[in-house]
Amino acid sequence: MALLRIDHLPKTVGVNLPLLIILPDQFKGRKTLRTCPVLFLLHGLSDDASAWQRYTNIEILARKHNLFVVMPSVGRSFYADMANGQAYFSYLTEELPEYLRRVFRLDLSRQNMLVAGLSMGGYGSFKLAFLRPEIFRAALSLSGAFLTKLITHPPQTENDKKVMGEFGMIFGGLDKLPGSQNDPDLWLRQAARNPGALPELFMTCGLEDSLLESNRRFYRQATRLGIPIDYNESPGGHEWFFWGEQLQNWLDYLLLKEE
Repeated sequence: MALLRIDHLPKTVGVNLPLLIILPDQFKGRKTLRTCPVLFLLHGLSDDASAWQRYTNIEILARKHNLFVVMPSVGRSFYADMANGQAYFSYLTEELPEYLRRVFRLDLSRQNMLVAGLSMGGYGSFKLAFLRPEIFRAALSLSGAFLTKLITHPPQTENDKKVMGEFGMIFGGLDKLPGSQNDPDLWLRQAARNPGALPELFMTCGLEDSLLESNRRFYRQATRLGIPIDYNESPGGHEWFFWGEQLQNWLDYLLLKEE
């Protein structure tokens, strides 16, 4: 197994980005496509590509499941094609997969592709799953930051007002968010037309997490619209111990039954 750091310049983003990759032990062959589970692992608002490798046992899980793990960096972008910034959504769904195919000769067929993330990355994993369901077989949102409070309530605190300035860069303003591809409610309404096309969807959130109510709201709306999600609440807060444990449970559930 190997841990690689690649600094590359995607055309969709226009700035050098760090990309961390874990190569599995059984990653062999040059002339044929390499087939193994591929996990896109997405970071939270205040993190970067290194967070999962630093704070969890993802390297042990990669060895256990022969996983090819991709950990991109997207700043504080909410995995969006920003109104005034970089096109991170296009990078993750178009340019990065093509880069991985070309450089590592990976078989990125849907049955091999998983995506998971925490907080902002939980929002991101579901954004990728709902808007590009043909890419991923399964998606996990850990304590997803679904923007419910900021969409439905005006900013109250100084921190809320600061975040509003960032949202102007990302979304073009909070008033532009409802009904756009960055709006979780839109994902649900669109997916309700053909829920069978979606990947397997999994959500989990800690009972002491401040984002619990927005996660419950998203799950209730999905259920009302006939969108199946495997939903779980467990003791824990907005913290790495919880996310690492839940990621391990999810990977064991998905991959051990196939071995």
